[in-house]
Amino acid sequence: MANNVKKTPNINAKGGGKKKEVKKETGLGLSYKKDENFGEWYSEVVVNSEMIEYYDISGCYILRPWTMSVWEIMQAFFDAEIKKMKIKNCYFPLFVSPGVLQREKDHIEGFAPEVAWVTKSGSSDLEIPIAIRPTSETVMYPYYSKWIRGHRDLPLKLNQWCNVVRWEFSNPTPFIRSREFLWQEGHTAFATKEEADVEVLEILELYKRIYEEYLAIPVVKGKKSELEKFAGGLYTTSVEAFIPNTGRGIQGATSHCLGQNFAKMFEINFENEKGERAMAWQNSWAYSTRTIGVMVMVHGDDKGLVLPPKVASVQVIVIPVPYKDADTKAIFDACSTTVNMLTESGFRVEADLRDNYSPGWKYSHWEMKGVPLRIEIGPKDVAKSQVRVVRRDNFAKIDIPTSTLVEEVKDILVNIHQSLFDAAKQKRDECIKVVHTWDEFVEALNQKSLILAPWCDEEDVEKDVKARTKGDMGAAKTLCSPLDQPELPEGTLCFASGKPAKKWTYWGRSY
Repeated sequence: MANNVKKTPNINAKGGGKKKEVKKETGLGLSYKKDENFGEWYSEVVVNSEMIEYYDISGCYILRPWTMSVWEIMQAFFDAEIKKMKIKNCYFPLFVSPGVLQREKDHIEGFAPEVAWVTKSGSSDLEIPIAIRPTSETVMYPYYSKWIRGHRDLPLKLNQWCNVVRWEFSNPTPFIRSREFLWQEGHTAFATKEEADVEVLEILELYKRIYEEYLAIPVVKGKKSELEKFAGGLYTTSVEAFIPNTGRGIQGATSHCLGQNFAKMFEINFENEKGERAMAWQNSWAYSTRTIGVMVMVHGDDKGLVLPPKVASVQVIVIPVPYKDADTKAIFDACSTTVNMLTESGFRVEADLRDNYSPGWKYSHWEMKGVPLRIEIGPKDVAKSQVRVVRRDNFAKIDIPTSTLVEEVKDILVNIHQSLFDAAKQKRDECIKVVHTWDEFVEALNQKSLILAPWCDEEDVEKDVKARTKGDMGAAKTLCSPLDQPELPEGTLCFASGKPAKKWTYWGRSY
């Protein structure tokens, strides 16, 4: 039961006023407010909403059904879309031999501190330690060189849905930074750079659609700096989200053009149409369960989780409200009829008919779990052939005749998605500060802003900005240079170096 959920570490039940009443009545209120202690609020929400459970290994989390259903809905969308692009699913082993891992030194250097190693079998030491994949380039590409011989073998377009392990020790956070997480990783090989370039942006658009059409989160499509790009790749594109409460950017998903670097290392060569030897051009791209954490952070409130309707495993919860001496059977029958009618129309609906909890407790429980729409049915509703509908996003209440319920629920769910997206976009846009000088940059950074600044695009300057902004909150860095570039007037200077600016770039602190 939700009111018996094991509390997350370091959470104590302090709170005042109205919140105490809720806790007294239902045992379900949150101890922390989103605006006052974001970190503790987030930890509490993901546990109390039954999304995750803490595990006995730090940085590892149990993903409960409430989370997996969100993941499966996004997975169904993305999997169908990549199949339209003739990308096929496969599966490669979890383990990597050290020899293969070391072949691509630049690439693995970026992951080296996070690679977990298997060194024992039972009580015996392994003759050669085995790595657990932090990502699968070095796992897959030795076999690409075996399978790709001539131009007719291209393009080779594979994807796998799997887990990866990155043994990070700094600030593990459910969904956002964990030692094991679920993701998809696509790995494709082409005869030409042009084909690779086209796919990078096609995949990036799918990632944008996941965030905006499913999670109701606005993102910026952009290109990473040389310093922030994928180690060993040619260039990296990403979708970037922003968390206004913490003033931090968050990399939402990445689509990389790897160029020919891995083809060179793993000898992925082919005979082209002219009979000449050529090297393949490669891409890799991934999004992970981090997406779910971003959703919680952006939309959640002081009553708990707020789920966008498209990814909610339960879109509508139906709750009977029997008053004293009411005809309970008639109310329960009306609940069942409502569930069946909405289910047949394609909605994901459940009724909470448990008789050991009050309607008030159930309201709090399903609000905590973020269900987009609540339908209440009491004796007056039965008499009038209507139901009361309550939205989770703004708690607006409306009485709807049973005869028009299906159409109205459909419209309300569409409206909830749009309202969540619009509110998130407004909050993010209010945080965007355009700066031209170093002083403006520092001021904006201290105000937890998402900073858009003209930049000379030099690595040394970016390193210098990181060094000069290092502090307890973490250093500022480039998040991305938006693909949709604002106009850069001639003579515009870099905010940090005073050299001629080459592009507009988003800067800020990040997760």
